[in-house]
Amino acid sequence: QVQLVESGGGLVQAGESLRLSCAASGIRFRINAMRWYRHAPGKQRELVAGVYSSGITNYADSVKGRFTISRDNAKNTVSLQMSSLKPEDTAVYYCNARSTAPSSAFQYDYWGQGTQVTVSS
Repeated sequence: QVQLVESGGGLVQAGESLRLSCAASGIRFRINAMRWYRHAPGKQRELVAGVYSSGITNYADSVKGRFTISRDNAKNTVSLQMSSLKPEDTAVYYCNARSTAPSSAFQYDYWGQGTQVTVSS
């Protein structure tokens, strides 16, 4: 059974920090990418940050310089260190893992249940 378990959300004041963590288990094929998305009310889901098996990372422009994504390949975990949080960072944050079947190259996407991050002004 595939599980992505997230933790670390909460309520903070603007300028404070939070760290989100996600642990993946039960995924059959090699995980190529682990990413964090967020979904705020009235807005489209947004890719916040991603880390790939090559070690390359990418970030949304809105979080560059404030958020840092890291991954432990051996443990299949990914973390998102969020600093200098702003009220506009308020959203439900979702962990995503993408793996690829080596024989067919079919890609599988797995999602966590989401964790609420609320930043008050």
